[in-house]
Amino acid sequence: MQQAVPMRRPRSNTLVHRLTWFEPQRGDAQLREFFISALLDMGASLILQDEQGKYICITTLPPRWSLTPDVEPSDDGIFGAEIGARLKELKSGLVAAGDGGDVEIELPDDSVFEFRCRLVEMSSNNVCMMTVVVDRTEERRRERLLRALLREVSHRSKNLLAIIQSIAFQTARYSGTLEGFLTKFRGRLHALSLSQDLVTDSSWRGAYFRELLTQQVEKYVPENPSLIQVSGDNVLLSPNASLHIGLALHELVVNAVSHGDFVSQRKTIRVTCERLTMPQGDEIRVTWSEPLSSPIDEEGQRARGRFGSTVLERVVPASVNGRMVHTLDARGVYYELVFPVETTD
Repeated sequence: MQQAVPMRRPRSNTLVHRLTWFEPQRGDAQLREFFISALLDMGASLILQDEQGKYICITTLPPRWSLTPDVEPSDDGIFGAEIGARLKELKSGLVAAGDGGDVEIELPDDSVFEFRCRLVEMSSNNVCMMTVVVDRTEERRRERLLRALLREVSHRSKNLLAIIQSIAFQTARYSGTLEGFLTKFRGRLHALSLSQDLVTDSSWRGAYFRELLTQQVEKYVPENPSLIQVSGDNVLLSPNASLHIGLALHELVVNAVSHGDFVSQRKTIRVTCERLTMPQGDEIRVTWSEPLSSPIDEEGQRARGRFGSTVLERVVPASVNGRMVHTLDARGVYYELVFPVETTD
């Protein structure tokens, strides 16, 4: 009866020969040049030590570390006592060919290097210590940036959901029918999404005032955009201010289209945005001046006094830490909002 012959684990040098091929006639110099170029491109350094820990070869050492002329290299001598001690501890746990381990070291300047150590058996049956040093600085910085962005997205998403919840509640409170609620809620939600698009396109820096106004004018007064004229400073608003100022502009434009007569009478609405220098700090002032041909009727008064006024008089000023003036009389509609520049930074 034939007995099974146990399979022998191939030596590491056998594995190396299985996975490599080159033309010997091209010479070692060309092969060496290829590997050095590849290591430089990878941002990796290779170190080979014999069984006694004596350095045999070092390639592409990172620029922050250097070799001292006429001094035999060592872990402490090249990397310093602290890193040298950590490498000594790591290497002391490797006892047989194939054993390996790694350690990641963060330096005071936020640079990060990974040291991978492995015992390898060479063709001469000698066991050597191979250390690969890889610069992980950019990779770790990208990971930290991604984590920060994810936290920021989570934070802003919660704020956005809170705003949507408030809009839904207030719209339902002042809507007499389900159809009326859906019409108004969709319009306000769409205005919020337009403002959010501007914020996202700016990499979360915010949105410019004139872009916020243009969005609402193009949607509700597409054929007569010149009837709403803007002057002053085109201030970059913070993400939070952008969403709420965009919502206020939406209410003002919709109210003007629904209850005003500026389109039929060709009367110009004037909008200003100014940055003011004040003793207590710079502020931003937004004004809306809408003329009326005749006093608004009682129904129009009630319509403007519902959720639109809640947004303009309570929600927006509180959200940007500002103060407002909102009047509706025979002269027309006037709205003024003043809030600190700090809110936009």
